[in-house]
Amino acid sequence: MQATMSFDFEAAVAAPFRMQPGLRRLAAGVAQLTPVAAGSRHQREKLAVLSAAPTMALQVVPGFDARPALQALAAQAAAEHPQVFSWDGHSAQALGVAVTDDTVQQIAGGSFGLGDEVSRCLQGLAPAWRLPALLSLAFAEDFAIVDAQRGTLPWLLVALPSHWAPAEKIGRHFTEVHAPVADNTLLLKAADSLMRLVAGPERWERFVWNVTSHPRLNAHPLHVDPVRWPNAFDAAHTWWRSERQTFIPLPALQQAVFTIHVDVQPLASAVNTPARAALLFEALNSMSPAVRAYRSLEPVHTPLLAWLAARAANS
Repeated sequence: MQATMSFDFEAAVAAPFRMQPGLRRLAAGVAQLTPVAAGSRHQREKLAVLSAAPTMALQVVPGFDARPALQALAAQAAAEHPQVFSWDGHSAQALGVAVTDDTVQQIAGGSFGLGDEVSRCLQGLAPAWRLPALLSLAFAEDFAIVDAQRGTLPWLLVALPSHWAPAEKIGRHFTEVHAPVADNTLLLKAADSLMRLVAGPERWERFVWNVTSHPRLNAHPLHVDPVRWPNAFDAAHTWWRSERQTFIPLPALQQAVFTIHVDVQPLASAVNTPARAALLFEALNSMSPAVRAYRSLEPVHTPLLAWLAARAANS
């Protein structure tokens, strides 16, 4: 298995900017899951949500059986990263914790804090959520299940959402979920074919990005300032938020596991060459006013473009 591919800046940032699916086939052998180090920011922020406010992240349509998809996800995690995660069809082990349908067992000391943070978090969850929560804490990705037959998301474990609330998306049709998106014509037209595509048999990925004043991975609406740019634009306090999204197809179930790897880094670290600055300038400059408003970029659009133009000229 090859290393996981990170956010592909040059492929994702394009002009003219368009709100579209932007799917591309995954190359053979590219991993879809990203192991995290013990105590990493992904793990700490996820632990905080899953321990203190799990319903903010965990959502399921009543009666939906997520077990077949989750077992397939666990098997893929074990195949991609056997040094991090093991799964025998009944029991999973990661982060010094073993989980079955009914039990949570500490089998080794953790590497940060008191050493039992993960097991205490899992013990506090309903049994059906323990396996997926262990997967979430072992890997950077959040997860959702796509029901291609109905075009819905009947199951979500999203601890690090990008300015949306999982409770507002659960069970809704793709077109309804994306109705608020600006310039959404291409997205909505592709809805039915997109659902069929990601459910198999091929694997797909896509990339999403934005410029933001919010530095944390968890951008649930209840945990961010409702004023998206409370201060004037300052590149030193501006962040590049990106997502690598992939689909693990489950054709026999007419489902897919949707993986979301969020990353946040200083804008200057992401836009680290004149070529990237020029590319982002063209993409932002080509956005419609509706898209700029949807992405909360209108307040900083002019100074952001000026900063990028100066950086692009610094060759």
